[in-house]
Amino acid sequence: MTKVSIIGAGAWGTTLAILAAENGNDVTIWSFEKDVADHINELRENKKYLNGFPIPSNIQASTDLVKSLESEILILVTPSQFMRSVLKTAKSHIRKEHIIVCASKGLEVDSKKMMTTVIEEELGRRDICVVSGPNISKEIARGLPAATVAASKDPAVSRKVQETFNSGRFRVYTNDDVIGVELGGTLKNVIAIAAGVADGLMLGDNAKSALMVRGIAEITRLGVAMGGKAETFAGLSGMGDLITTCSSTLSRNHFIGAEIAKGRKLKEIREKMYDVAEGVPTAKAARELAKKMKIDMPITEEVYKVLYEDKDPFKAISSLMARGLKDE
Repeated sequence: MTKVSIIGAGAWGTTLAILAAENGNDVTIWSFEKDVADHINELRENKKYLNGFPIPSNIQASTDLVKSLESEILILVTPSQFMRSVLKTAKSHIRKEHIIVCASKGLEVDSKKMMTTVIEEELGRRDICVVSGPNISKEIARGLPAATVAASKDPAVSRKVQETFNSGRFRVYTNDDVIGVELGGTLKNVIAIAAGVADGLMLGDNAKSALMVRGIAEITRLGVAMGGKAETFAGLSGMGDLITTCSSTLSRNHFIGAEIAKGRKLKEIREKMYDVAEGVPTAKAARELAKKMKIDMPITEEVYKVLYEDKDPFKAISSLMARGLKDE
């Protein structure tokens, strides 16, 4: 039995807690919201973020961040824009023996930095493990089969994470390309917004397929420029995650794109969502990062304009179709 701390009680954090608990581990999940923690402890259910799925008895929820850190493995699943502030509060209580796992998918908007970089800056750690893959929380919580990737520069760390979560219904692969695995899971959220727009405009499967394939092409360009391996983006944490997020109606980012295509405004959509759609801040950070590194990311550019400049979604699609001719 391993003691596991999950920092963040959203749908994905709760799902990871369930997976770890089903493998016999002792799990504590930290929630910023007292009602969420109370529901988990008293009703054995996360009614706000993962309603309808029972919580195993070996999961306990807490609003005390410091007490929640009493573990061997520490899984960070906070929204990306709050990662640094949570770490600043917790870091004096995080031990060097802790195995640190990042399961958040996003870029810090102000700095345009990856979550592993934020964690390294705050904790001074280089052996961080990233968990990322085509993982829709509600499907996994239902017991449907899925797979993911645990990536670390230290093979012992990725193997420990693999052993903690792997089961007959959740297959965990290891990898040493931390940058590639993290960026694949982060940047696909932007492309998923574009796919949602395409579906909302009823542009058909051909259009969405083109968006997905050209989307992974621009993700790979930026990922390789930042030090990732090209082949990683063809795997579970790249194309695999992209396919799922662009296709599933359970995807928050796809949902935002589809609603914008129907004429709703971003502010209105986000005000009625409990969960964070990481593709929204990531579109802004990724666009600025691409410009800084002189990487061509046309889909990301158009998503940014739709989200932040109120560009008409159909005109955004038309701009992509009217680009200069080129080789694939």
